[in-house]
Amino acid sequence: MKHEIEQKWIHVSYKETSKFTETYGFVGSQGTVNLEGVLIRPRNHQSKTIFLMMHPSSTLQLLPLPNAMAVAGYPVLCMGSRYVKNDSPLIYEKVLLDLGACVRYAKEQLGFEKVVLLGWSGGGSLALFFQSQAQNPTITHTPAGDVIDIKSAGLIPADGMVLEAAHRARARCLVDWIDPSVIDEHNPDRRNPEFDLYSPNLAVQPPYPQDWLLAYREAQLARVRRITDWVQDTLETLKKRNTAEIERCFVTHRTMAEPRFLDGSIDPNDRVIGQCYMGIPETVNTGPVGLARFSTLRSWLSQWSIDHSRADGESCAKQVTVPLLAIEHSADDAVPQRDIGLMYQACGSVDKEMHCIKGANHYFKGQPEQLASAVTLITDWTQKHGW
Repeated sequence: MKHEIEQKWIHVSYKETSKFTETYGFVGSQGTVNLEGVLIRPRNHQSKTIFLMMHPSSTLQLLPLPNAMAVAGYPVLCMGSRYVKNDSPLIYEKVLLDLGACVRYAKEQLGFEKVVLLGWSGGGSLALFFQSQAQNPTITHTPAGDVIDIKSAGLIPADGMVLEAAHRARARCLVDWIDPSVIDEHNPDRRNPEFDLYSPNLAVQPPYPQDWLLAYREAQLARVRRITDWVQDTLETLKKRNTAEIERCFVTHRTMAEPRFLDGSIDPNDRVIGQCYMGIPETVNTGPVGLARFSTLRSWLSQWSIDHSRADGESCAKQVTVPLLAIEHSADDAVPQRDIGLMYQACGSVDKEMHCIKGANHYFKGQPEQLASAVTLITDWTQKHGW
């Protein structure tokens, strides 16, 4: 049965004071965090279960799935974190508090009995990070050493979880995507020609030789760690000065040089080769929306450092015990093919299932049939649990 839907603006606020202003406006610095979102629900139809969607830095209400879920009879609450549309200063541990406030709002203010986290793309690892800490809170400080008391925050665990087209971690994506040819962070034109992926003079072509690809991956990891070393050194220098200057901002050049998007033999699936979810990879590599393009020192450690970020879906999934539904898109042009399966396998829940939607791209762009398949999978799973 199809339902007419309605949309309602939602405002969630809670008390918190930041040491310094991280985002433009009044989030945190005035003693209150203010979050905005949209409740999409079927008109004149009551449900005891709500799906909650949050991405670390994006809005999700314009995706096709929330509206399709509401048409099918299930309300969806799409909430933005405090860092919506600006991940430059993002601290993952603070996003946990934001998501926690929204779970509490859904239960205590909206009155829903069951809250299911619907983790799409970067929202998947966020949902797993949140649930792992809600079930077993341990964090008292950010990776930069700032106090953030997740352990005493009273996070309410979600009742279930859906992962859809979700990757394992933003930090893992950066390691896989960053351009290893850059040898000078202050001059991105200084590059190692051996790893200059888009150069017409590159000595190798797809399918890339395994020994070259292994060296390429090692160079990517090494570049990320060089940046991390500089971040830690700079933070330590600022702390030793003992002045009011406590943060720095910086640019990371060339962060979309993933061979997988040019070579279909790497993590093969049904994706279109030569493009990615943000467009032409070579263009994205130097564009303003590349991963980690703009960052603060603290955000780098919390969000982008493979050695420090805690928001790793595969690791966090081991602590998650609520029912899980994992959905892979077989033509995903963003998420590595293996990621959904790795998180599914790692999940500590005994009640879990996984499906793959054949031919689905990352956003269901121009794909009403694949979208309908996702809705059916989620609603059937929900009804099986009596929700």
